[in-house]
Amino acid sequence: MRLKDKTILVTAAGQGIGRASAIALAAEGARVIATDLRADLLDGLDMETRPFDVTDSAAVAEIAAAVGPLDGVFNCAGVVHNGALLDIEDKDWDFAFALNVTAMMRLTRAVLPGMLARAQETGTASVLNMASMASSVKGFPNRCAYGASKAAVIGLTKAIAADYVKQGIRCNCLCPGTVDTPSLRGRIAASADPVQAEKDFIARQPMGRLATVDDMTPMVVYLLSDESRFVTGQSMLVDGGVTI
Repeated sequence: MRLKDKTILVTAAGQGIGRASAIALAAEGARVIATDLRADLLDGLDMETRPFDVTDSAAVAEIAAAVGPLDGVFNCAGVVHNGALLDIEDKDWDFAFALNVTAMMRLTRAVLPGMLARAQETGTASVLNMASMASSVKGFPNRCAYGASKAAVIGLTKAIAADYVKQGIRCNCLCPGTVDTPSLRGRIAASADPVQAEKDFIARQPMGRLATVDDMTPMVVYLLSDESRFVTGQSMLVDGGVTI
């Protein structure tokens, strides 16, 4: 088991990529602490679960103290805002950055001292951040706030990697393509023409299909395991060929 004796915290573990990743990490032997804003979504997970609002700074401090030193953290929580620049209100922009970037920074900052201690003992500890192909990697229509915030995630990832590489901390980010998740299904359902919206999402994937959450989990496991011990500061694209 590649993650035996490792303790890993996962945010947004109630559904989608977060839930699938928590299950995959546990299957590889990790002690997984699965968190989500909605406690009901954590039902059925055979691991330690905690309700957790990543945007609540007091809750961040509380959970960092409660879980103890971590070998890994997967900052998976995020939001997708739909709209071009002229469609964005300040509150949309602010929330995109608050959830997609600031919350990630605060949680990583809170758990980093314990991770540094674990890295001193074991040689390495890993931070994995959720970014996107819609970021500094590639622009997409109607993804202004989302793409800008995910570009900031890539910048944050590289900054953490550069600051702590000599102390055994690795920091990478996952940049998925279009993944079939409850979040995506919600956006499709909310569109004016859901059937066409789904066709459009599929059409932009050169492989001719949406990704599944299980297309993402092998990279998550890899980046949180010692198999990636020489990988840091990278934006790992799992996008089905969109950015070829």
